[in-house]
Amino acid sequence: MNKEQLHSFIEKEEPNIVQIAAYKNDNLVYSDEFNGYKENDACHVMSVTKSVVSILIGIAVDKGLIGSIDDKVLSYFPDYKVKKGEHTIQDVTIRHLMSMRAPYKGKGDPWTKVCISDNWTYASLDFLGGRNGIRDEFRYTTVCLHVLTGILYKVTKMSTVDFANEYLFKPLGIEKSKVFYAKNAEEHKAFTLNKKPVEHIWFSDPMDIATPGYGLCLSAMDMAKIGQLVLNEGTYEGKRIVSESWIKEMTVPRIIEDDGYYRGMKYGLLWWIIEDGVCAAIGNSGNVIYVDTKKNITVGLTAYFKPMVFDRIDFIRENIIPYIEKL
Repeated sequence: MNKEQLHSFIEKEEPNIVQIAAYKNDNLVYSDEFNGYKENDACHVMSVTKSVVSILIGIAVDKGLIGSIDDKVLSYFPDYKVKKGEHTIQDVTIRHLMSMRAPYKGKGDPWTKVCISDNWTYASLDFLGGRNGIRDEFRYTTVCLHVLTGILYKVTKMSTVDFANEYLFKPLGIEKSKVFYAKNAEEHKAFTLNKKPVEHIWFSDPMDIATPGYGLCLSAMDMAKIGQLVLNEGTYEGKRIVSESWIKEMTVPRIIEDDGYYRGMKYGLLWWIIEDGVCAAIGNSGNVIYVDTKKNITVGLTAYFKPMVFDRIDFIRENIIPYIEKL
């Protein structure tokens, strides 16, 4: 297919895609927009946010602000009062959170209880732990990851957005992000379900601590740049942004114990590992940063909210990569 044919194919077969951008051999080779979006418009990229936060954690580790991701979580919250009878939380580390192997009380994400609280970090800590101890089992979670940006706030004395703007977005040439706070459940829902272009914003709690599990709004071009950073082991256009050692640690694959829901993918530190040399940031509705170190290709893809679209890895591999390889 040529570009026009690919554009028509995407409009027909994947109608909620709004932007695609791709690099090959460190050169921007492809970009396209759909559904009235422009190249620099931002879209809520859902759980791709998690993978961006992983890079921010790495930067904080590089700067010595976080001693180690094997540090106990509670060492960063000395004023947090552990609930009576709770012991497991004492041994939970940052690594447990980032590898999705932290234990939580109850089932599912406690959205309502966290999001109506005044302190989302401490409300999330209330759900961490439990009677079963640390079982080292994969449990994908979103809202309680707020502990991670709570740690970033503690060690940097900056809002997540300010820290990201200064140490990640600015060096990558990504437009400065702004804090967005929903005053009520209706605004929260409207933000999630929105299909129109938005500014570069990041959903945050009442303390301006950005949500680490979702809520970041980027363009596909922004995401492709982040992919380039990962592809080039922490550098972008020759400038070191995060250490090579962090990128390697972030993408070490670990097998997920599941019944096939995750399609045989492995997991690193808030990054999905597709196969050796290929990793991805994956968000609901088919938002993806795809990084193939073997083919030296990165792809950023944004899409507005559409339920039941878990990822677009197969779509990228079957349609976008073959097109890019011919350019």
